Amino acid sequence: MNPTFDHEKLEAYQQSLAFIRWATALLDKLPAKLSVCDQLDRASTSVPLNIAEGNGKFTSPDRCRYLDSARGSALECAACLDVLIAKGKATEAEVEPGKQLLRRVVSLLVGLIRSNSPDRFYEDEVPYRVGREQD
Repeated sequence: MNPTFDHEKLEAYQQSLAFIRWATALLDKLPAKLSVCDQLDRASTSVPLNIAEGNGKFTSPDRCRYLDSARGSALECAACLDVLIAKGKATEAEVEPGKQLLRRVVSLLVGLIRSNSPDRFYEDEVPYRVGREQD
């Protein structure tokens, strides 16, 4: 892609489009009547749209509000993948590439939010448990 707009230069935006391409291939294999499919399609579409809109805002709070929404939609996509596994429509191995893309998108969005709002309060980092790992 040859960037025309500033948001197209953001890696978070590019990775969110990569996730859409991946998710579309997955969705094409699933029954369209599953409500989670529609939800995954809408949530994945929301990520780059919010990144683009937020990047065009002039104030840090406005930018962060849209980047927060993009992050929320990316996490919603991850939950949709979990629902597909729970319903037996996909395996963990099938969704892992998508989860890797989403981890990258969320990480990049957190970085953008922090760079736009250095005075914002953050929670202490907590180890993230994946799958069925037990303490």
